Amino acid sequence: MAQADTAHQFSFTSINGTQLSLGEFAGKLLLVVNTASRCGFTPQYDQLQALWQKYRDQGLVVLGVPSNDFGRQELDSSAAIKEFCSVNFAIDFPMTERSQVKGDAAHPFYLWAAEQVGRAGRPRWNFHKYLIGPEGQMIGWFSSMTGPDSEKMRQAIEANLPPLTKAQIEAGSLNEAS
Repeated sequence: MAQADTAHQFSFTSINGTQLSLGEFAGKLLLVVNTASRCGFTPQYDQLQALWQKYRDQGLVVLGVPSNDFGRQELDSSAAIKEFCSVNFAIDFPMTERSQVKGDAAHPFYLWAAEQVGRAGRPRWNFHKYLIGPEGQMIGWFSSMTGPDSEKMRQAIEANLPPLTKAQIEAGSLNEAS
Protein backbone atom coordinates (compact mmCIF):
# COMPACT_ATOMS: atom_id res chain seq x y z
CA MET A 1 0.00 0.00 0.00
CA ALA A 2 2.97 2.35 0.44
CA GLN A 3 3.07 2.43 -3.37
CA ALA A 4 -0.09 4.56 -3.44
CA ASP A 5 -0.17 7.65 -5.62
CA THR A 6 -1.85 9.91 -3.07
CA ALA A 7 -2.67 10.08 0.63
CA HIS A 8 -6.35 9.75 -0.27
CA GLN A 9 -5.82 6.03 -0.88
CA PHE A 10 -5.27 5.33 2.84
CA SER A 11 -7.67 4.67 5.67
CA PHE A 12 -7.39 4.68 9.44
CA THR A 13 -9.75 3.51 12.12
CA SER A 14 -11.23 6.56 13.82
CA ILE A 15 -10.99 7.03 17.56
CA ASN A 16 -14.68 6.04 17.63
CA GLY A 17 -13.93 2.70 15.93
CA THR A 18 -15.33 3.52 12.48
CA GLN A 19 -13.50 3.46 9.17
CA LEU A 20 -11.91 6.82 8.30
CA SER A 21 -10.80 7.10 4.68
CA LEU A 22 -8.47 9.96 3.84
CA GLY A 23 -10.36 10.02 0.54
CA GLU A 24 -13.16 11.71 2.50
CA PHE A 25 -10.88 14.75 2.64
CA ALA A 26 -10.31 15.02 -1.12
CA GLY A 27 -10.44 18.68 -2.10
CA LYS A 28 -9.34 19.78 1.37
CA LEU A 29 -5.97 20.60 2.89
CA LEU A 30 -5.05 17.95 5.45
CA LEU A 31 -2.67 18.35 8.39
CA VAL A 32 -1.80 14.90 9.81
CA VAL A 33 -0.18 15.02 13.26
CA ASN A 34 1.06 12.09 15.35
CA THR A 35 0.03 12.96 18.89
CA ALA A 36 0.64 11.76 22.45
CA SER A 37 -1.11 12.61 25.70
CA ARG A 38 1.91 12.65 28.02
CA CYS A 39 4.49 14.54 25.99
CA GLY A 40 6.22 17.88 26.41
CA PHE A 41 4.63 18.87 23.09
CA THR A 42 1.09 17.92 24.21
CA PRO A 43 0.19 21.63 24.70
CA GLN A 44 0.29 21.83 20.88
CA TYR A 45 -3.22 20.36 21.04
CA ASP A 46 -4.47 23.87 21.91
CA GLN A 47 -2.73 25.28 18.83
CA LEU A 48 -4.02 22.46 16.61
CA GLN A 49 -7.57 23.10 17.81
CA ALA A 50 -7.13 26.82 17.11
CA LEU A 51 -5.90 26.06 13.56
CA TRP A 52 -8.87 23.76 13.00
CA GLN A 53 -11.30 26.43 14.21
CA LYS A 54 -9.69 29.20 12.18
CA TYR A 55 -9.31 27.40 8.85
CA ARG A 56 -11.82 24.53 8.73
CA ASP A 57 -14.43 26.61 6.89
CA GLN A 58 -11.74 27.39 4.32
CA GLY A 59 -10.93 23.73 3.72
CA LEU A 60 -8.37 22.66 6.37
CA VAL A 61 -8.78 19.36 8.19
CA VAL A 62 -6.57 18.57 11.18
CA LEU A 63 -6.22 14.83 11.79
CA GLY A 64 -4.72 13.63 15.06
CA VAL A 65 -3.02 10.21 15.00
CA PRO A 66 -2.25 9.11 18.57
CA SER A 67 0.95 7.09 18.76
CA ASN A 68 2.90 5.35 21.49
CA ASP A 69 6.09 5.12 19.40
CA PHE A 70 8.10 7.79 21.19
CA GLY A 71 8.73 7.48 24.90
CA ARG A 72 5.58 5.39 25.44
CA GLN A 73 3.73 8.66 26.07
CA GLU A 74 0.27 7.74 24.79
CA LEU A 75 -2.62 6.36 26.82
CA ASP A 76 -3.63 2.71 26.35
CA SER A 77 -7.15 2.99 24.92
CA SER A 78 -9.05 5.10 22.41
CA ALA A 79 -11.61 5.90 25.11
CA ALA A 80 -8.89 7.24 27.45
CA ILE A 81 -7.26 9.26 24.65
CA LYS A 82 -10.60 10.72 23.54
CA GLU A 83 -11.52 11.68 27.11
CA PHE A 84 -8.08 13.23 27.73
CA CYS A 85 -8.30 15.33 24.55
CA SER A 86 -11.88 16.40 25.20
CA VAL A 87 -11.47 17.29 28.87
CA ASN A 88 -8.08 18.98 28.63
CA PHE A 89 -8.16 20.60 25.18
CA ALA A 90 -11.79 20.51 23.92
CA ILE A 91 -10.55 18.74 20.76
CA ASP A 92 -13.24 18.26 18.14
CA PHE A 93 -11.10 17.69 15.04
CA PRO A 94 -10.99 14.11 13.71
CA MET A 95 -8.71 11.64 15.45
CA THR A 96 -7.73 8.06 14.75
CA GLU A 97 -7.17 5.16 17.07
CA ARG A 98 -3.62 4.73 18.35
CA SER A 99 -1.35 3.83 15.43
CA GLN A 100 2.29 3.06 14.83
CA VAL A 101 4.03 5.84 12.88
CA LYS A 102 7.63 4.63 12.61
CA GLY A 103 9.47 1.52 11.54
CA ASP A 104 8.54 -1.31 9.20
CA ALA A 105 5.24 -1.91 11.04
CA ALA A 106 4.12 1.71 10.71
CA HIS A 107 0.63 2.44 9.43
CA PRO A 108 0.67 2.35 5.59
CA PHE A 109 0.05 6.12 5.41
CA TYR A 110 3.25 6.70 7.39
CA LEU A 111 5.22 4.30 5.18
CA TRP A 112 3.97 6.23 2.12
CA ALA A 113 4.75 9.59 3.77
CA ALA A 114 8.30 8.43 4.58
CA GLU A 115 8.82 7.55 0.91
CA GLN A 116 7.49 10.96 -0.13
CA VAL A 117 9.68 13.06 2.17
CA GLY A 118 12.78 10.94 2.65
CA ARG A 119 14.69 10.12 5.80
CA ALA A 120 14.88 13.70 7.13
CA GLY A 121 11.10 14.11 7.05
CA ARG A 122 10.17 11.02 9.06
CA PRO A 123 8.68 11.46 12.53
CA ARG A 124 11.39 11.60 15.18
CA TRP A 125 9.03 12.41 18.04
CA ASN A 126 5.41 13.17 18.88
CA PHE A 127 3.62 16.05 17.13
CA HIS A 128 5.42 15.63 13.80
CA LYS A 129 3.20 17.11 11.07
CA TYR A 130 2.53 16.29 7.42
CA LEU A 131 0.69 18.73 5.17
CA ILE A 132 -1.28 17.00 2.41
CA GLY A 133 -2.72 19.00 -0.49
CA PRO A 134 -6.30 18.94 -1.77
CA GLU A 135 -5.35 16.41 -4.46
CA GLY A 136 -3.73 14.10 -1.88
CA GLN A 137 -0.16 15.11 -2.68
CA MET A 138 2.50 15.55 -0.03
CA ILE A 139 3.21 19.25 0.37
CA GLY A 140 5.71 19.01 3.19
CA TRP A 141 6.47 18.20 6.79
CA PHE A 142 7.07 20.05 10.01
CA SER A 143 9.03 18.77 12.99
CA SER A 144 7.68 18.60 16.50
CA MET A 145 9.55 21.82 17.23
CA THR A 146 7.46 23.74 14.68
CA GLY A 147 4.37 24.83 16.55
CA PRO A 148 1.00 24.82 14.81
CA ASP A 149 0.78 28.55 15.58
CA SER A 150 4.13 29.34 13.97
CA GLU A 151 4.43 31.76 11.07
CA LYS A 152 5.96 28.97 8.97
CA MET A 153 2.91 26.77 9.53
CA ARG A 154 0.42 29.60 8.94
CA GLN A 155 2.09 30.55 5.66
CA ALA A 156 2.11 26.94 4.43
CA ILE A 157 -1.54 26.49 5.27
CA GLU A 158 -2.68 29.76 3.75
CA ALA A 159 -0.64 29.15 0.58
CA ASN A 160 -2.26 25.74 0.05
CA LEU A 161 -5.89 26.16 1.11
CA PRO A 162 -8.26 25.04 -1.65
CA PRO A 163 -10.05 27.79 -3.57
CA LEU A 164 -13.34 28.84 -2.02
CA THR A 165 -16.51 27.76 -3.78
CA LYS A 166 -19.08 30.31 -4.86
CA ALA A 167 -21.37 29.15 -2.04
CA GLN A 168 -18.59 29.62 0.54
CA ILE A 169 -17.87 33.11 -0.77
CA GLU A 170 -21.56 34.04 -0.66
CA ALA A 171 -21.94 32.60 2.83
CA GLY A 172 -18.94 34.64 3.96
CA SER A 173 -20.42 37.79 2.45
CA LEU A 174 -23.70 37.22 4.25
CA ASN A 175 -21.91 36.64 7.54
CA GLU A 176 -19.88 39.82 7.14
CA ALA A 177 -22.99 41.86 6.33
CA SER A 178 -24.75 40.64 9.47
